[in-house]
Amino acid sequence: MDKIVSVHSFRGGTGKSNVTANLATVIAGAGKRVGVIDTDIQSPGIHVLFGIDEENMDKSLNDYLWGKCAIEQAAYDVSRVLKTAAGEMPSGTIYLIPASLRAGEIARVLREGYDVNLLNDGFRELVRKLQLDYLFIDTHPGLNEETLLSITISDVLLIIMRPDRQDYQGTAVTVEVARKLEVPELRLVVNKALASFDFKALKERIEGTYGVPVAGILAESEEMIALGSSGIFCLKHPSHPLSQTLRSIAEQVMAA
Repeated sequence: MDKIVSVHSFRGGTGKSNVTANLATVIAGAGKRVGVIDTDIQSPGIHVLFGIDEENMDKSLNDYLWGKCAIEQAAYDVSRVLKTAAGEMPSGTIYLIPASLRAGEIARVLREGYDVNLLNDGFRELVRKLQLDYLFIDTHPGLNEETLLSITISDVLLIIMRPDRQDYQGTAVTVEVARKLEVPELRLVVNKALASFDFKALKERIEGTYGVPVAGILAESEEMIALGSSGIFCLKHPSHPLSQTLRSIAEQVMAA
């Protein structure tokens, strides 16, 4: 049975796209057919992690929303990122549906908007046409119409937060909305925690505050910073503790 997984944060800068790309890659590496769609149309960027340049983007989510193409025509097979150091390819597949990085198209979205209901149709069409096991939605930060739609149709919602007072308040709002929308599976992921923190105590405090399971705590990493979004972290550093935590979160998504 297919699953729609939304990855959301109340504020920008939480590392949401990096987490999304890594989880999708881990699950595809387990032999699944995975789609990743960038609905952060105002500030897209997840395509960088998969090595797609703007010049090579013939179609994007924007083209679908403006009636220029079918949604699956904006899907790029980026399974090459799964290739191991030995040159082997796992049996899984990843498709990426990027949002346009062209300034004119971003300006058009800000100026004219689009029919948000098309997103719902597009999500379902992607799952059907590409025969996906999982569709990951990289949402726009905050709560607006399209993120509410993504949350509503999700089988699993991962909320990314930093151990920061502003994030605590925004996450509380998102959790409350998700509960009212009756999301089947809700998990928190704490990102960019200092290595000096007591992770066990932090997990207990956050779970006690929100009444939501913490799927994992990701430590701030020099290696992640050095990578600079130029690739998928868990593939570049497979034995790193951060990669181990990402794999654990991916396993929880698959088991949900």
